[in-house]
Amino acid sequence: MPIQSGVSSPVTITAEELAALIAERDALAGALRVATTERDLALERLKALQRQLFAAKSEARGTDQKDLFLNEAEALAPTDQTPQAEVDEEESMPVAGHQRKKRGRKPLDPALPREIVRHELPEAERVCAHDGHALVEIGAEVSEQMDVIPEQVRVLQHHRIKYACPCCDQSLKVAPTPVRIIPRGLLTEQAQAWVITGKYQFGMPLYRTAALLRRFGGDIASNTLASGIVRIGQAVQPVINLLRDHLLDSDLIYGDETTVQVLKEPGRKAQTKSFMWAQMNGTGPPVRLFAYAPGRGAVHAEKLYAGIRPGTTLMSDGYEVYNGIAKAGGLTHLGCWVHARRPLIKAEDAIPKAARSPDQIATRLVRLIAKLYRAETLAKDWTSARRLRLRSHYSAAVVREIERLLLANLHAVAPSSLLGEALHYLHGQWPKLVRFLDNGTWPLDSNPVENAIRPFVVGRKAWLFADTVGGANASANLYSLIETAKANNVEPYRYLVALFKKLPLAQTVDDYEALLPWNIELDVL
Repeated sequence: MPIQSGVSSPVTITAEELAALIAERDALAGALRVATTERDLALERLKALQRQLFAAKSEARGTDQKDLFLNEAEALAPTDQTPQAEVDEEESMPVAGHQRKKRGRKPLDPALPREIVRHELPEAERVCAHDGHALVEIGAEVSEQMDVIPEQVRVLQHHRIKYACPCCDQSLKVAPTPVRIIPRGLLTEQAQAWVITGKYQFGMPLYRTAALLRRFGGDIASNTLASGIVRIGQAVQPVINLLRDHLLDSDLIYGDETTVQVLKEPGRKAQTKSFMWAQMNGTGPPVRLFAYAPGRGAVHAEKLYAGIRPGTTLMSDGYEVYNGIAKAGGLTHLGCWVHARRPLIKAEDAIPKAARSPDQIATRLVRLIAKLYRAETLAKDWTSARRLRLRSHYSAAVVREIERLLLANLHAVAPSSLLGEALHYLHGQWPKLVRFLDNGTWPLDSNPVENAIRPFVVGRKAWLFADTVGGANASANLYSLIETAKANNVEPYRYLVALFKKLPLAQTVDDYEALLPWNIELDVL
């Protein structure tokens, strides 16, 4: 049949060719889906990094809960066997009446010394304008200002008196040299404490301290100040050892770590990361300990936790090394709900604003975790037995709802997405996270040790690095002393002054025990 001009001829393909085209189409569609997923994940991580660099760091979230949370357990676990929340008459919680704070400035501390400055009328104005009689003083209107006297640098000149016999040359005596924490040291104990608190409590680098001293006439090089700090850091080691004994004797221990840079460490580049490990106790006199280590591996952690009693409770983040420490030592290991919540916050923030809603998985999990913390806030001052009952009834129901939501979505999202990583972290930590339900005294998170390590992190932004390993070890010891003093409500400067004066005189274990922050007698300033 002839083909008409201008009309295309039909194209025929075989079944094999059609199957090949369909397979190619499916392969291209699959590759497109993979490329789209990878693009979305890359954009998600890019936005997360931008928020980390430029956005607010707060993880605080509002709550739309308006009911008393103790009534929510039934809603979370609506079964016939759901026990009613315990509301005993003797356990009712009184609500304090609202009191409006008085406006105005906070009054100055009445314990501060006061100097009276009198402002009087000139003699010519002390006359009554009506009858010409002389005015008499009947009182005063008092207002106060705080005055600051700048630092004063002075020199203590020690005269060791010499004695001799007036009749012969056979007897010559000299008053002994006072015992000091640094023999022949250039700075007094008060001056050393001032330098150390300036750096380790207030984050002032030593070169700035040296510049401040020069302003008041004390021309001392920063290298000299650094040398004194290292020597003192070594001298206080017996006190640090006793603090570690008290820490390891506690029933609850927190652990954390952060980076630090040491420039001159044998066999390592200056850019290599080292670590400052932090430990604190949750029972007994408060102890805050820092320890320097060149790495973050198990070999370093084992030294810090050597001697811990089996059965002790360990609270940490999800770093794997702590799992090994807990297993080897027979410890009860608790998981941190703050670290479980943090990746969920990042996943929630990564959702485009147009797509955000209360029904998002990350948002729902964050709200549920907030309910756990709201319960703990209410029970903060309760007895452990009463708090355990609250956890058994209310918190356990919240935990069951979190687990249900977790398992329902664990494999429904891409594991490499922010939400997927958050869910897998939550799932991996789950046995440790729910353990707090078994004891009314166990904490929900490692926030206390993060708060203890924060002064070091803030100070690191100012002084940036340690020059030598000796300096890093000295810094760890001195941070330990200052943070432990603060935890015991002892002013660090006063504690260091008393410690530096009494430490050279200590000889027995009892002498060193008397130097711990909760035992030491402070000097009157």
